[in-house]
Amino acid sequence: MHRYLFGFIDNMKLRWKLLVVVIPLIIIPIFLVGGVIGYISTRQAYLGITHTSKDDLAHLADFTIDLLNSHYQQFQVYKQDKQRSFNMELATLTNLAYNVVEAQNRQYRSGRLDLRTAKMEANKALKKVNVGETGYIYAMTSKGDLTVHVAREGENVYNEKDENGRYFIRVMCENALKSKPGEVLYIIYPWRNAVLGDKRPRNKVVAYRYFKEWDWIVATGGYLEETYEDEAFERRSFEELKDKIKTKKVGQTGYIFCMDSKGNFTIHPDGEGKNFYTAKDFNGLPFIKEMCQNKNGWIRYPWKNVGDRTPRMKIVRYEYFKPWDWIVAVGSYEDEFYKEANEIKGRITESMIVLTIFVCIIAVGLVYLASKIITEPIGHMMEVIRKVKKGRLDERMEVDSTDELGELAAAFNRMTQIIKRNKDMESNLAQQGKMASLGVLSSGVAHEINNPLGVILGYASYLEGRLDESDPNYHYIHEIKRESKRCKKIVQDLLSYARTPKPTLEDTDINDLLDQIVDFAANHTDMYHVTVIKEFAPNLPHIQADGDQMRQVAINLILNAGSAMEKGGKLVVGTSLDSDGYIVIRFADNGAGIAPENLEKIFEPFFTTKVKGTGLGLAITKQIVEQHQGKIVIASVVGEGTTVTVRLPVEREVL
Repeated sequence: MHRYLFGFIDNMKLRWKLLVVVIPLIIIPIFLVGGVIGYISTRQAYLGITHTSKDDLAHLADFTIDLLNSHYQQFQVYKQDKQRSFNMELATLTNLAYNVVEAQNRQYRSGRLDLRTAKMEANKALKKVNVGETGYIYAMTSKGDLTVHVAREGENVYNEKDENGRYFIRVMCENALKSKPGEVLYIIYPWRNAVLGDKRPRNKVVAYRYFKEWDWIVATGGYLEETYEDEAFERRSFEELKDKIKTKKVGQTGYIFCMDSKGNFTIHPDGEGKNFYTAKDFNGLPFIKEMCQNKNGWIRYPWKNVGDRTPRMKIVRYEYFKPWDWIVAVGSYEDEFYKEANEIKGRITESMIVLTIFVCIIAVGLVYLASKIITEPIGHMMEVIRKVKKGRLDERMEVDSTDELGELAAAFNRMTQIIKRNKDMESNLAQQGKMASLGVLSSGVAHEINNPLGVILGYASYLEGRLDESDPNYHYIHEIKRESKRCKKIVQDLLSYARTPKPTLEDTDINDLLDQIVDFAANHTDMYHVTVIKEFAPNLPHIQADGDQMRQVAINLILNAGSAMEKGGKLVVGTSLDSDGYIVIRFADNGAGIAPENLEKIFEPFFTTKVKGTGLGLAITKQIVEQHQGKIVIASVVGEGTTVTVRLPVEREVL
């Protein structure tokens, strides 16, 4: 695995190696740091929101308790005021009844009435008095015998119990016997009067006073709630309180509910009036029972509502309201108050992803830029090395810095310069040897071949003149004569290349010279199918040149271009002056072009792509240009054309 992985990296370009190696070193720490920060931030958000949400539930529970307490206190004060007033009214009536009994007793003592009549008169007088809607005045003995009563007169009620099981009559009798003279006593007890159609017990208040002479306990009783000026107002206020509590939302679906310690729901959105003491959560635990037993605290349980696919965890804060024996509960689903935390988590995740991608893009860009800065000089060096490897020793590396790469480029340039100088020396020596050998060869060839060729041409001309053109042999004689002339030209070119004389320099106007040559060459039979265009720069300076040799150069290049083009071809001959002080002569055609593999050999002697060429034309041309201290360059694209550029110095170096 290790070998294959690093083998893959080893085969990559240096720039991509840098990216593959450096980018993970940047991206991995970013992901790690971003992940840790995101986790910590999310964790803190969950803790903060959980704490805040639980505080909100507790505050809502306290708020509800405050509402209930406020309502309770408000009507408690109202009831206490009414009860004090009611007690005073009952005391007044009791004293009045006591006075009636006392007046009848005085009648008895004065002898005007007997005791039985006096008691009957007192009975009649007390029965006539009403207390509220259903209250009345009654009298009984200390043994519980009712002597005056609207419904149960004559009965003994000493053992009567109230709704709480208390012997309230006994209490009244015992307290009456212990009372001080003129003291009015009070008792309150719950009582449900079935005769009046009571469905629930009502608190009954009784004021009583003991009349010792007759052993009567004179009592005035009435129901407290009948004295309220507006009982419906209290009911409306209580309903408004319930509505206020029920409409208070907790989160999206949470709510506040109240129940008594027996599990009867007193306030609930849809379960009011029902008992849920035995209700169980999704796990089968009786959570309502636990709340009723504990009365204060927190509870967390799974609950599945209608329409929910799965149960959701519900958290409830509950508190006890003692005056009414109520348990106030505020509940909410955890996923709802974690919603903000989840949103924060999502935003943190999105931010971290976007930030990481943004940083990664910047990092990739910076690493790519850094790798480009580092590898571009190396790439340039490799390109120059490849060109030098192909033999182009004129190529030089650019030295833009003083670092190791700059030092390497400078050393390489010095090396190629030395190699080029050695190659030039070797080439010059070889060329001189070739030229010497070629001179000897060409002299021998000229001596040994020109004479026979002259004889052959002479006899061929003689026979050509003696034969009629219609003679079948005339064609053969013509071919002998033509090929003999070709051989003689090859020998002449060979002598020209081997013995190219030094140029005879004279002041020359290149534009005038080229103008004459272009006009002459345009009339050549090989140029009839080509259009020649002249683009000469005006006011070119004159140079020192050999006019005849430059004519030979221009004619060779123009005729070569013409032979490379088909009918309709175009040749542009132009001149210009560059910034380095050279006159530039450009021959641009739109012919077939030269194959890349032939460009390196194009100036070698005897190399030709023509069927009947000698391969000496461009070699002689280059030789002439270099003797003028100039340079010749050929650029060509197959199928598009060829451009030959000749550069001649305006000021020649003195050798």
